[in-house]
Amino acid sequence: MPLYAIIGTHLPDTLVQRNAVRPAHLARLETLKAQGRLVLAGPFPAVDAPDPGPAGFTGSLIVAEFESLADAQKWDSEDPYHQGVYGQTSVKPFKQVLP
Repeated sequence: MPLYAIIGTHLPDTLVQRNAVRPAHLARLETLKAQGRLVLAGPFPAVDAPDPGPAGFTGSLIVAEFESLADAQKWDSEDPYHQGVYGQTSVKPFKQVLP
């Protein structure tokens, strides 16, 4: 199955909203993981630190298997982070060269 990268950019000052919908966001990622389709997922800290504290995050990256670009875009459109966290997302085909 082909890989797709979902790159989300957060709106400014969305840490509270992000924390509110994060459990639902993670549940969707856990489903991909259980299906063996998740390659990696994680946020972009707003500062150079493992725990950015109140600075929060500027976005996130998900690389996962989907049947098609349209399927990846549909999956992304249903992400809870679209409820006031993501300002925009980009879904692109991804070619993994190294692990």
